[in-house]
Amino acid sequence: MEPLAKYFALSLPQSVNAQEWLENELNGGKVPLYNLKVPDFQIGTLDSLVQESEELGKLDSQLAGSVAKIVEILESVTETSSARSVQGRDVLDYLENFNWNSSKYRLGKSIIDLVRLISNEALTLDGDVRAAYQSYQNAKSNFLAADRKRNGDLSIKSLHEIVKPEHFVLDSENLTSVLVAVPKNLVKEFKDSYETITQFVIPRSAIEVAHDQEYFLYSVTLFKKYEQDFINQAREQKWHPRTDFVYSEENLNNLRKEFDLSKATEVKSKNDLIRLTKTAYSEIFAALIHIKVIRVYVESVLRYGLPPQFDYYLVKFDRQNLKNFTKAKKELLAKFGYLGGHGFSNNQSLHEYASLVDTEYEPFVLYEINIV
Repeated sequence: MEPLAKYFALSLPQSVNAQEWLENELNGGKVPLYNLKVPDFQIGTLDSLVQESEELGKLDSQLAGSVAKIVEILESVTETSSARSVQGRDVLDYLENFNWNSSKYRLGKSIIDLVRLISNEALTLDGDVRAAYQSYQNAKSNFLAADRKRNGDLSIKSLHEIVKPEHFVLDSENLTSVLVAVPKNLVKEFKDSYETITQFVIPRSAIEVAHDQEYFLYSVTLFKKYEQDFINQAREQKWHPRTDFVYSEENLNNLRKEFDLSKATEVKSKNDLIRLTKTAYSEIFAALIHIKVIRVYVESVLRYGLPPQFDYYLVKFDRQNLKNFTKAKKELLAKFGYLGGHGFSNNQSLHEYASLVDTEYEPFVLYEINIV
């Protein structure tokens, strides 16, 4: 799915004075630039930051996948692209004017505690969405089955709105009535032979109950002793005995209720899912950005050292200039690649060391944010 927008989350040492160049030179000064507000966190030891860095990378990817799945579910259920909202604000506005939620995630906590708190809430909500989606899929499947019974042809559809008491022999010890759906091209053959395909079929007992474009539905009366033999012979003739239908008022009432109940269940589970996915998008996206901010901070400390003196930016690419995304990244690497040492210099060749370099590793702190 094409993103609504893409961003670079970028961290650079204050000493490089990057803002003027980013505003005026990056992509010819044609990409919007925002300051990303990253608070100072309780750092702990550098060893703990290294461990957190790896965990943050996995969690970042997991939450981004969760957000994408929620959007996929929401669009499949609503069949439309609705405006993305995060905590009552447009999603782009939320990101571009991000403020750390200090009332929910107190900055006095350690980074590991913040990560655990944010991730547990988000992943629990992700599980709730997946369970609700499965529940909706089951309800939808049940409704479609009921709908096929209601709107299919006479060989498969529910007959509760079609049959009437006069189409059956009721309360007889010896006689029974069998419903048979006969293809239109076999009606004449049926009328000529139904009385003789087995013993003790009541002559001239076939009653036309209904017909559609494909079938005529008949009720045939015979002795109960020969019911199964009649059914077997009817199938041999390529008729369709409706053995799934037994006439009783209780059955009829249950069948009448089935469609309405399955429809009501499908509608309720769908509405519940839509409400939950909208809430989940808001909360999990907010969690994702909080994790992204922690990740930018942790990686900045590991890359640039202490004390934390970094500038943080968001570089925006909307749908009109997504084509400039790769070009801008190359310009950033050309301008700030020296921060990663000679291995990232345009004038240096990695030669035999190339395989040792992480191809996803950037010479400065740079992460992508896709808004879907």
